[in-house]
Amino acid sequence: MSKRKGLSLEDKREQLLKIFYESQDFFLLKELEKLGPRRGVVSQTVKDVVQSLVDDDLVSKDKIGTSVFFWSLPSCAGNQLRHAHSKLEDDLASAKEKQAELVLQKESLQKGREDSVEREAALNDLRKIEEQYRKLKEELERYADNDPTTVDAMRNASEVAHEAANRWTDNIFALQHWCSSNFPEAKERLEHLYREVGITESFDYLE
Repeated sequence: MSKRKGLSLEDKREQLLKIFYESQDFFLLKELEKLGPRRGVVSQTVKDVVQSLVDDDLVSKDKIGTSVFFWSLPSCAGNQLRHAHSKLEDDLASAKEKQAELVLQKESLQKGREDSVEREAALNDLRKIEEQYRKLKEELERYADNDPTTVDAMRNASEVAHEAANRWTDNIFALQHWCSSNFPEAKERLEHLYREVGITESFDYLE
């Protein structure tokens, strides 16, 4: 046979309350610990369950002499309802107070944002300024080639290219002189070769 599943805390509370309601008597803790197992509540857990009922005002507790007695009448259940009702009223009052604060905060944030002719005009001016800024930015990007920094960079690159071209021209003239000095018999063939590669009489340094 499968092991019987134990009662939940709420079930234990309900079973112990039935002991009080059905008997309408006063009990010592040790008496409840004996009666609990008959209702499915393990004796070792009776003390904690009873204390939870006391904390929720469902069971009353009082010390008479050296003994502590527990009791509860059906009317005691009303105590829990009154306690729950009181708590709900406190929560409702707190929620209303928070709502009022949020309403005030909303009204404060909306000040200066009311729809008006002046506000609409200001928004239109803002939109015009944003559109003008966008167009100016596009125009600036379109004429970026004329930026002083870009122009300076292009000028420097042109100067470097000019110097490099004259250096190569100097090298070509030096090569022509060397070929003429070492191969005078091939002068005509060399001149023909120069013309084929584009070195004509007009070939000269860049000014």
